[in-house]
Amino acid sequence: MPRVVTFHYTLRDPAGRVLDTSIGGDPVTYLEGAGQIIEGLDEQLRFAAVGEKAQVHVPAAKAYGELDPDQVQRVNRGMLPVDGELKIGDQFRTDADRHAPIVTVRAIEGDEVVLDANHPLAGVDLAFDVEVVAVREPTAQELEHGHAHGADGCGGH
Repeated sequence: MPRVVTFHYTLRDPAGRVLDTSIGGDPVTYLEGAGQIIEGLDEQLRFAAVGEKAQVHVPAAKAYGELDPDQVQRVNRGMLPVDGELKIGDQFRTDADRHAPIVTVRAIEGDEVVLDANHPLAGVDLAFDVEVVAVREPTAQELEHGHAHGADGCGGH
């Protein structure tokens, strides 16, 4: 049976730069195998115990995937839903729909803009420092919904 696991983490890129951390904030709570966290981290925390600290290395393929060249497109600047100046590295949603893809500007060549819809961490191997702070059985409602409802099992979604 899957467990509900709560942990703190610090995420680093291959150069050791901190990309994100939960330290100083709320820990992450997830239902094992439900897709709430990246696959490689979920797999490596599967048997972790409360109080366990570990360094977890997750290859890109089990994190945010490899870079997909089909997700990089060249478009005319006039077709973009963005007013004002564009800079390399800018990110924006391709449409007003909140489910529309977010793209990153990779290049600007005259009237053409190269947009990348890959996740910003696609193609990057990740390293996590984790500390498991709680492990419990899921509630029937969590199993039915397919996700954890918080560290105490009764929080919102």
